[in-house]
This record gives sequence, structure tokens and C-alpha cells, in this order.
Amino acid sequence: QVQLEASGGGLMRPGGSLILSCTASGGSINNFHVIGWYRQTPGSERELLASITRQTTPVSAGRFTLSRDSAKNTVYLQMNSLEIEDTGVYYCNGNYGETWTLGSWGQGTRVTVSS
Repeated sequence: QVQLEASGGGLMRPGGSLILSCTASGGSINNFHVIGWYRQTPGSERELLASITRQTTPVSAGRFTLSRDSAKNTVYLQMNSLEIEDTGVYYCNGNYGETWTLGSWGQGTRVTVSS
């Protein structure tokens, strides 16, 4: 089974930029109809930030931009103008197969924005 795993988090200052990576293991990102980036902040449910399909060129969603590199088997989330409220654990996941099954959740990567 293909597993998506997020990485690249860390401690950031407000106003900074950060690029997170979502890499597929055991298969290809092209196995997924759509791959999304999610964020879970303390005390809140996991929320979908944006998603990208196989045929989609970079997708902009406010301060966030999603892009994909099939050669590197990776989907990226670029976050600009970071805010303290962006602090949380970031996950990527996707839907695959005829029934658009949602993949298994990975460990996520933690982003902390603090002055």
C-alpha cells in the first residue's frame, strides 16, 4: 500500500516561509486521484487546507501553494507569511482507487510559528 508522509516542519518566525514535502513510499503519488494537505491545531479537528489532482499545475490557496514533482514522487506545500495561528501538525493524504479510498494517516510534521 502506498503511504504518504509529510516532512519539513520546524520552528519558524512570523512572516517567514516554509516548504513542506509529502513523499510517497511503496508506490507513486500518481496512484492518488487527489492529494491534500491538512493541518491540526491544538484542540481542533484536522482540517483540509488545499488539494491537488494528478493533472493540476500549482494550486494557490491564499498564503499556501501546492505543487507536485512526479519525478521526485513528492507533493509540496509552500507556506508564506507565516502566522502564529499556523502552528500545528501538518499531514498529507490522498484518495486512490475506484472508490476513492482515503489513505492511512502518517505521523505528520510539526510546524511551530513563534516570535
